[in-house]
Amino acid sequence: MTTFTIDRMPDLTGRTAVVTGGNSGIGRAAARALAAHGARVLLAVRTPAKGHAAAAAMTGEVGVHRLDLADLASVRAFADEVTEPIDFLINNAGLMVPPLGRTADGFELQLGTNHLGHFALTNLLLPRIRGRGRIVTVSSTGHRRGRIDFADLNWERKPYRAFPAYAQSKLANLLFTTELHRRLTGAGSPVRATAAHPGMAATGLLDHLGTPGSMRSRLRDAATRRLSQSDDDGALPTLYATVADLPGDSYVGPDGLLEGRGAPKLVGRSKAARDLAVARRLWTVSEELTGTAFPLTTSTGAAG
Repeated sequence: MTTFTIDRMPDLTGRTAVVTGGNSGIGRAAARALAAHGARVLLAVRTPAKGHAAAAAMTGEVGVHRLDLADLASVRAFADEVTEPIDFLINNAGLMVPPLGRTADGFELQLGTNHLGHFALTNLLLPRIRGRGRIVTVSSTGHRRGRIDFADLNWERKPYRAFPAYAQSKLANLLFTTELHRRLTGAGSPVRATAAHPGMAATGLLDHLGTPGSMRSRLRDAATRRLSQSDDDGALPTLYATVADLPGDSYVGPDGLLEGRGAPKLVGRSKAARDLAVARRLWTVSEELTGTAFPLTTSTGAAG
C-alpha cells in the first residue's frame, strides 16, 4: 500500500474547507496543505490577528473568521457569517490539561471547547456542507483513559482533575463522530463523519505547563523533542481522514509504536468509544446543553 503524504493529496480546486484552530499546530499544517492543493480555506480562530499572520504565510486562497468555541454566541455568529457551501469541516481546535476554567456558557473549559463547541458548530453548518463532504473531528489517544460522567459532566461537584477532564472530552469527540455517522446514514446523506488523532505532535498544546526555563518546562521540551513528530507529520492523519476514500466513522492515527508517530492508517478505539448507547445519550445531552440539534431528517422522518 502506498504511504499517504501531503504530496499525494488530490487537486482540491473548487472545494472549501473550514479549519478550527487553523492558526497554529496541526490545524495550521492541515490548512496550509489544503490551500496548497487548491482548496479555499477558512481559518476559524479565536484571535483574528494570529489567523491573519498564519494565512499570510500560506499559499493559496485563505480567509480568516473569528470563532471562540468556548462561547456559543460566537459559534452562532460564525455560522451566520459563513454562508457559502462547505466541503470539509475540520474540527481541530482544542485545549489540553489547562487549570479549571469555564466557558462563557458555564461548561468545563475542555468539554466546552473540545466537544460542545464543535458539536454546536457542526449542527449549525451541516445544512451548508455539500454532498460527499467530510466532517473530521480531531481526538486523541488520551480518549482511552476517558469516561463520560453524565452525573457531573462539567466538574461542578467532584474535585477537578485536568487529564481526566481532557480524556472525557476526547472520548466525547469519538462518540460524537459515531453518532453523527449514524444520523447522516439514517438521513441518506452522502456526507461522511470521520475522526483522527495526531499521535505525539510537537504543537503548543502543553506550553502552559511550567514557566519558561523551569525544570518542568525543560522536562516537557526534552520529552517533546524525543518522542514527538512535527506538526506537518501530525497533520497527516487529519488530512487522510479528510481526503481519502474512507467509510464513515473511520478513525485515523499514526502507524508507529503506541500510535505516537508515523504514517496515517486506520486505528482502533477503546471499548468506551464504541458504546452506541452512550453515544446516543451524549448526543441528547449535548443538544440540551448547546441548544442545537441535528438539522436533517431520516428517511422515516425522524432525526433520532
